[in-house]
Amino acid sequence: MQLRYQYRVYPTPGQQNRLAQAFGCARVVFNDALRARQVAYQAGLKLSDTDVQKLVVTEAKRTPERQWLGEVASVVLVQASQDARRAYRNWFDSMSGKRKGRKVGAPRFRSRKDNRQAIRLTRNGFSIRANRKLYVAKVGELKVAWSRDLPSEPSSVTIIKDAAGRYFASFVVETSDEPLPESQFEVGIDLGLTSFAVCSDGRVIDSPKFLRRAERKLRKAQQDLSRKQKGSKNRTKARVRVAKAHARVADSRKDWAHKLSTTLIRENQAIYVEDLCVTGLARTRLAKSVHDAGWGMFVRMVEEKAARYGRTVVKVDRFFPSSQLCSVCGAKDGPKPLSVREWTCRGCGAVHDRDVNAAKNILAEGRSERLNACGETVSLPA
Repeated sequence: MQLRYQYRVYPTPGQQNRLAQAFGCARVVFNDALRARQVAYQAGLKLSDTDVQKLVVTEAKRTPERQWLGEVASVVLVQASQDARRAYRNWFDSMSGKRKGRKVGAPRFRSRKDNRQAIRLTRNGFSIRANRKLYVAKVGELKVAWSRDLPSEPSSVTIIKDAAGRYFASFVVETSDEPLPESQFEVGIDLGLTSFAVCSDGRVIDSPKFLRRAERKLRKAQQDLSRKQKGSKNRTKARVRVAKAHARVADSRKDWAHKLSTTLIRENQAIYVEDLCVTGLARTRLAKSVHDAGWGMFVRMVEEKAARYGRTVVKVDRFFPSSQLCSVCGAKDGPKPLSVREWTCRGCGAVHDRDVNAAKNILAEGRSERLNACGETVSLPA
C-alpha cells in the first residue's frame, strides 16, 4: 500500500527564491501543456504524450521566450507535463464513465496568485543525505523536521508551499502494515452538530468546534486585511496573518480527527456510519457548522485506516430512517423535528435518546448489510 508521509521543511532565503523559480517554471509548463492539448483537440489533431512533452519542455527551452526553463531541474518540468496529461485523462475518463466517483471537470490553468504552489520530483531529482537533509536538484539541501522515520525508500516527493507561507515535503512510500488483532467489538456512529458523534454503546463525543472558537481572532484578522490598500506590502503581511489563522484551525481539526479515527479503529472490528450528503447539507443555513465538523474528512480517515489495518467500515444508506425506528421493537414512529431529543415508543413504551437510538439502528442496519449475505446472525450484541 502506498502512503504519504508529510514533513515540515525550512528552506533558507536563497533556497526559497530557487523554489519560487521552480514553482513558476512548473506552472508555465503545465499551462503550456494544457494549451497545446486544447489547440490540438480543436484542430482535430492527435498529439501523443511524448509529442506534448517535447513541445512544452525540450523545444521550449530552445526558444528565446522560454529559455529560462533550463535554470530549473528538468525532472520538475517533466512531472508538470505529466500532471497536465493526468488531469486531461481524468477528465475524459470521467465523461466516458471509466473513472469512478464524482464527475471531474476540465483542467484549469494555474495562476501565480494561487494560494498553494507545488512541484513534484521522482527519484532522480531528490535524495535524503547522510546528514538527514533533503537534497532537491538545483535547490540544495533542505532542513527537514523529521517527526517520524520513513518506513521505506520514497519513490517521489512533492515540495509544497501553502497559503500561510509554510513549506512541506510530502513523500510517497510503500508500506506493508500488519492487520491489528481481531476485536470482538463493533460500533454504530451517528454524526451530528451538537455532539460530533454518538456511539451505539452510549458514548458521546463532543464537537471541538475549532472554527467557532477561533471566530473572534479570524474576524479581527480579516477586518485588518480589508482595511489595507491593495498592492501594498502591509496588505501582503495581513493576508499571511489571515492564512496562518485559518491554517491553525485546519491543522487542529485534522489532528483531532486523526486521533479519534485511530482510537475507533483500534477498539472496534467493524464501524458503521451513515452516508451523509455533506455537499447538500453545506448549502443550508447550517453550512458553517457542517464545514466546521469535518464529517467527510473524518469518515475518509476511518476508511483509509480500516483498509490499512484489516478493519471493516460500512456506510448505511442516507435514506435509512435511523431516527424514526425503535431500536427495541423495530416500530416506526415517524419523522420528528430536531428539537425532539427524547421520545417514547408507542409500541413497547421504551424511552429513547434520539442520537443513541439512531446509533443503535445504524449498527443493526450495518450488521445486516455485512453479515446477512453470509447467513450469519444480525441481531444486536448483548
